[in-house]
Amino acid sequence: MTMQTFVVLFLGMSFGYKIGLATISLYLIEGIIGLPVFSNSPEKGIGLVYFMGPTMGYLIGFLFACFFASFINNNDNFLKIFIKLLLSVSTIYILGILWLGTLIGWDKPIIELGVTPFLLAEFFKIMLLTFLAKKIFKFRKFI
Repeated sequence: MTMQTFVVLFLGMSFGYKIGLATISLYLIEGIIGLPVFSNSPEKGIGLVYFMGPTMGYLIGFLFACFFASFINNNDNFLKIFIKLLLSVSTIYILGILWLGTLIGWDKPIIELGVTPFLLAEFFKIMLLTFLAKKIFKFRKFI
């Protein structure tokens, strides 16, 4: 389990979509130029080749998830925050599955490969962010 999706959603919630998208974009650009910032990337990176591999859809989904997470606000109750976070993280998996299916073929068990192994961890991260949301918004006032 990595905390990448947690941080993506956290950035959107705490800094808003402008700073959040700029941060995620910089992260993606660093990986594309060859810095070893992606999860499980080799020590020397491999840049665009790694980026365009099976995880590209998920990585692009980070941008959308960060954007949608930025619309969570202090007036939302816990259920509304949870649902908005669930929808935000869903964009990562939708784009990831679309790319994965295109890359490896739709005849393979794409859901079992690209979603199922991560569901429990995602649920944990979304619950953690839901409970931290009110604290994040207090922090957000100072920015």
